[in-house]
Amino acid sequence: MPSYDSSRARFRLADRHIAVFAHLLDGETPPEELWDSLVELQRIGLIGEEGELAPLLRDLLGALADPMVMIQVEVTGEHGPVNHGVIVGQEAVFSHDGWPGEEESEYVSIEPNTLVWDLARKVNLHRGEAPADGSAEVVRVETTMGALDTAFVALGEGGGDDGGDDGAARDLVRKAVVESDAGLKDPELGRFVELVAALNATWRITTAWDGEHEGERSTMIRALAVWDCGPLGYWLREQPEEPIMPGQVTPDSPLVLVRSDSAEVWEKITDLLPDKEELIAEPLSTPEG
Repeated sequence: MPSYDSSRARFRLADRHIAVFAHLLDGETPPEELWDSLVELQRIGLIGEEGELAPLLRDLLGALADPMVMIQVEVTGEHGPVNHGVIVGQEAVFSHDGWPGEEESEYVSIEPNTLVWDLARKVNLHRGEAPADGSAEVVRVETTMGALDTAFVALGEGGGDDGGDDGAARDLVRKAVVESDAGLKDPELGRFVELVAALNATWRITTAWDGEHEGERSTMIRALAVWDCGPLGYWLREQPEEPIMPGQVTPDSPLVLVRSDSAEVWEKITDLLPDKEELIAEPLSTPEG
């Protein structure tokens, strides 16, 4: 069920509720499949009996209707993928966070100058100590997406991700990877097996905005993909390069992971955001300080 907190101007909404707002903003009656969602919004007072929108929604709907920058954050961990994001509007910036197994996301207004902090929070970016196990000797691993798929299958069969015998699971992963990619040798092979076993989550951030390319208006996209490998640190996924189009990645596609740290990842998140001169629309004013 949708809900809202007027004291903080925050909302819990599912995509179907956002779709209802979109139809009403366009002066349309929501289709039959959205009627239940419309009734839910009417019950809590966000939509009136005649389809009028509550004043409390003004900033959120303004940002959704005319976004300057759209940011998508997909984090995949133990409970599967969870989607977050940020909408940068002309007058307000709204951040939204999902939750594993929940339909609704929480939408809350944030200050523009906290945007990078908010993105770092969504991916749980944190300082970590430099690994003391010799991993610094291997800072780049090159294999294939097929090898990664077989590694995950082997890890699941070995119980390495649910409290089973870690050593046996690693042996199964190593054997599977060797069979899939005979060209991957130690020490990179051993490091890849350790990365798969230590993987906390993978995440990617994609930013999109209207800009100019070769003198013509065009949708501009930047993206970043990272592996959070816990005690083994952060690894940038250089290939497959984001953004990935449907059908682009095959088992033969190269997988390239490069060792990083929280400071570099922070800078790369910052670089995802367009500069003011890259935006066609008028830039959002930010408070001084």
